[in-house]
Amino acid sequence: MDAPAVVGELRQLHEEAEDPSVERMPADDEVYGALLYAEKHAGALRKLALEKQRAAAVRRVQLWEYLRERAEVHQARAVADARAADAEWVELAPALAVNAPSAAYNKAKRLRAAALDDEVPDGDPLRRTPEAVIAAELRIARQKQEAQRAEEAARQRHRLLMPVAQRLLDHREGLVLDEDAEYWLDEVAEVLPNCVTGIQMVSLHRYLSAAVRALSRLEQRTARPVAMTDEAGIALSAAAHFVEQ
Repeated sequence: MDAPAVVGELRQLHEEAEDPSVERMPADDEVYGALLYAEKHAGALRKLALEKQRAAAVRRVQLWEYLRERAEVHQARAVADARAADAEWVELAPALAVNAPSAAYNKAKRLRAAALDDEVPDGDPLRRTPEAVIAAELRIARQKQEAQRAEEAARQRHRLLMPVAQRLLDHREGLVLDEDAEYWLDEVAEVLPNCVTGIQMVSLHRYLSAAVRALSRLEQRTARPVAMTDEAGIALSAAAHFVEQ
């Protein structure tokens, strides 16, 4: 929900009703204060048609629901910070308005479900049970580990990409080139010296792949190896192996 926009709609209705106090209504991004104002001055809307009064009240309901959901998310984060600072469940029980450490633990897990829904907004709503939350946390932890492994694999490939490309360029004179292969090797030579960012790495990989394909097509077309020296042949084989992975 775009809460400030909804507050703006409420403000417009109060202005339309010529609410004499509307200038004291908090700003659109001060949702809680604006709601308290709208509740206190709801009578000012009686000049409007019943349909508009109803729309304003429904908007208030929606905004309170939004704040309730956001409060759960932020309270869950506060509990996590308290636990990270070695707060015991017995200490958190009164803060969470429950009577026992076990009840504090269970309520914290229910709050954590709201935080997880906020972290993964496109997923199915999470059941508010400790078991469901623990399972979701384990699933998210596995996903993060897989993402980290994928990132590390990508970084490793990037570290290998540059020397493979450089080696092929070093033995360029030992290759038979046509116009296509020469063009792509020129592109590799252009980007390689300043290849730092992820986008540049992707471009370098694309250019190297295109160069390898061009050399392979040239071999197929001429039925002759494009490598005129052993070193050029090894460099080309290494590049072809890399781009095929």
